[in-house]
Amino acid sequence: MLTEKRWDFQPIPEQEKIDKLAKALNISALNAGLLLQRGINSFDEAKAFFRPKLEDLHNPFEMQDMEAAVNRIEAALEEGETIMVFGDYDVDGTTSVALVSSYLKHYYENIITYIPDRYNEGYGISFAGIDEAEKQNCSLIIALDCGIKALDKIDYANQKNIDFIICDHHRPGDKLPAAVAVLDPKRDDCKYPYKELSGCGIGFKLMQALSQKFNWPQDELFNLLDLTAISIACDIVPITGENRILAYYGLKQINDPNYSREGVKHLLKLANKEGNVDISTLVFVIGPRINAAGRIESGLNAVELLTAATKKDVEDFGKLINSQNNERRELDKETTFEALNLIEHSKELKKAKSTVLYQSHWHKGVIGIVASRVIESFYRPTIIFTESNGVAAGSARSVPGFDVYNAIEACSEHILQFGGHKYAAGLTIEIDKIPEFVKAFEKQVSTTITEEQLTPVVEIDYEIELSEINRKFYNILTQMAPFGPENLTPVFCAKNVVDAGYTTKVGSDNSHLKLSVRQIHNPTEEFNGIAFKMGHWEEYLKANNAVDIVFTIEENNWRGQTSLQLMVRDIKKSKN
Repeated sequence: MLTEKRWDFQPIPEQEKIDKLAKALNISALNAGLLLQRGINSFDEAKAFFRPKLEDLHNPFEMQDMEAAVNRIEAALEEGETIMVFGDYDVDGTTSVALVSSYLKHYYENIITYIPDRYNEGYGISFAGIDEAEKQNCSLIIALDCGIKALDKIDYANQKNIDFIICDHHRPGDKLPAAVAVLDPKRDDCKYPYKELSGCGIGFKLMQALSQKFNWPQDELFNLLDLTAISIACDIVPITGENRILAYYGLKQINDPNYSREGVKHLLKLANKEGNVDISTLVFVIGPRINAAGRIESGLNAVELLTAATKKDVEDFGKLINSQNNERRELDKETTFEALNLIEHSKELKKAKSTVLYQSHWHKGVIGIVASRVIESFYRPTIIFTESNGVAAGSARSVPGFDVYNAIEACSEHILQFGGHKYAAGLTIEIDKIPEFVKAFEKQVSTTITEEQLTPVVEIDYEIELSEINRKFYNILTQMAPFGPENLTPVFCAKNVVDAGYTTKVGSDNSHLKLSVRQIHNPTEEFNGIAFKMGHWEEYLKANNAVDIVFTIEENNWRGQTSLQLMVRDIKKSKN
């Protein structure tokens, strides 16, 4: 089971730099230090960070093959060709299809959409999808969030005189598919300045290029940035550079009182989500519900919801997707229980440095979620396999600092196909090859992973005094949003904290802790907080023992009263 977490404090910037930036921006030294930790070193950089501008988006034609992609679409429009917009079945894929198809339909009628069936077709471009395109007389397919390794599929399409434009953000293999255009900033020969766009982000850049080519109003394109923000949040890409701009304006749109995308509004309503929508809301509220469509039935349901024009359609698709999400939750819970049970009853699995599990009956739609859940209990790279179309389909997740994609690639002789990122990947292998893959993967992980990577870590930006927390400090903190990879929510540590007299267990099973704390050396400054799954600390704190706490700061609204509270992530006994 999980060991005690390691606290990793980020380096504190030089005092001279802190003082200089604090003076230039008229902010506290603490706020200035947090900005410096994020690479913000000057007034101008801070201005660009705090006030992102759409004009700062890069020229889409800097992307390799963009000219060819635009020219091919132009030819299709002129000739009246039917265009298929094809996307993966997850959030990134379905938002991509919704964005590209919606924008094109403003100016062109012959657009059809396609999402592959997770179970019958699997991930990415499929032969069945190409056959459907042929059946519907499509001569051009725009593939989104997939295709970078689909060499055989593109060759198959070329034989049928169906052209492909690939918009992908995954790592290419040694050879690129023979498509009309391959848009992927991770291509070795692509000079595009920003490499970390989501799949939907690539689709947005293609539409941006079209809008420039044909002088289409950009407002209509920018009205689709809510979809880009959802994809950025849910695909866990860095929220830096261009992604920060896209996410910033997408969230601004979603939080506008006049926000018009009924599908997203309906999902928020179904989840009883009120108030400000941030990246976390998109990840934990919107994302799972959109994903549930592709996991349980069809990703097209998600596209229909995201593009629905009437409230009736929205309610129908919303009800269906919410039901699918509830089903997904139950499957997730059951499968996680079974997976953890397998590990608990195996000496070999318990002592391993990786986790690889296979059960033929597990639902393919939840194995990625289950892999993440297993890591919460057994902290190491994890792959969960199930049977799909006669082979073992697996979903891999990793721990911070360890590249699971490279580890899988090192075992490629045992694999039929694979793809993904540093921290998440998918793969298929022959069922009878599972034992030898398990051995190869364990050997690879064992020889490359460090002990530090096998210890759960809490990244801490700053050790602070609780007295430094005030409204002005918090207001500047919130302007650093949207938070996400490479711009994470600032995490703080306060030492020698004691109970202020009101700490108590809460929750139906008393597993959580409602805190009221102060620091020993500052007895008058009290703060409230909540520590989930840490109810076992109540007795220790009630005995007037001092602890060190790690936390983020959030606003708490209760009965019309607004206050700042500590969201505690970890607790340790104070050493002094």
